[in-house]
Amino acid sequence: MTTAVRHAERRVSPVFLALVAVMAVSGWAVWSEQLAASTGFAVFLFVVSGWVVSLCLHEYAHARTALHSGDISVGAKGYLTLNPLKYTHALLSIVLPVIFVIMGGIGLPGGAVFIEDHRIQGRWRHSLISAAGPLTNILFAAVVTAPFWLHALDGVPDPFRYALAFLALLQVTAAILNFVPVPGLDGYGVLEPWLPPGLRRQVEPFAPFGLLAVFGLLWVPEVNHVFFQLVDTILDPLGVSRWDSYWGQEFFRFWQGEPQVPVR
Repeated sequence: MTTAVRHAERRVSPVFLALVAVMAVSGWAVWSEQLAASTGFAVFLFVVSGWVVSLCLHEYAHARTALHSGDISVGAKGYLTLNPLKYTHALLSIVLPVIFVIMGGIGLPGGAVFIEDHRIQGRWRHSLISAAGPLTNILFAAVVTAPFWLHALDGVPDPFRYALAFLALLQVTAAILNFVPVPGLDGYGVLEPWLPPGLRRQVEPFAPFGLLAVFGLLWVPEVNHVFFQLVDTILDPLGVSRWDSYWGQEFFRFWQGEPQVPVR
């Protein structure tokens, strides 16, 4: 493989750069309130573009870890370009997670990139490839919440604060849910190399339904309540209150009309 080909396989995609640009411009619009009449729409664009950027990074982390673990095929498949259109399961990796965000405010990344397992030697490497995605969500959450735990939000417009809080909530929910050891999610991928081969074969047919099963379970009120209590327990020490994330989601749902936030 020539150096030019390797470089092309790792060149950042214009699609990803466009997503970053949308995130930056919409974030500026929320901050400056230049679109005051439609702040909710700007928050929606900021959160969705930020969420899709995090999904790209999530999948890139899987691919990059696989590359360094022995699967050199990920480059030819375009996984190292951060282009969401190159992922094996674009529907599961991008479309469905965005729908989940819109429907329930739940960050749930979908299918990972396709890894050629026979190229990977060692169970620890297989587990690390699966863990790389949700670990990226944790890192993204740390970055998004930094203004909160660094107490650097003085003078920041409330809509921008709320939008950051909601984006942070999505990252935390994604990290938690992806580490659940259910077939089809990364948590099971971490555990799978250590399971008996017979058990893995029995579980494999259920993998396509794991994501939908988890999302369906979260619609059970009791489960949903316990889950978001856990999310709030994680966010609160980081300075992100339930008030902040709640109003972030309210602004995000711009189609319901501009929310009237009461004075704290």
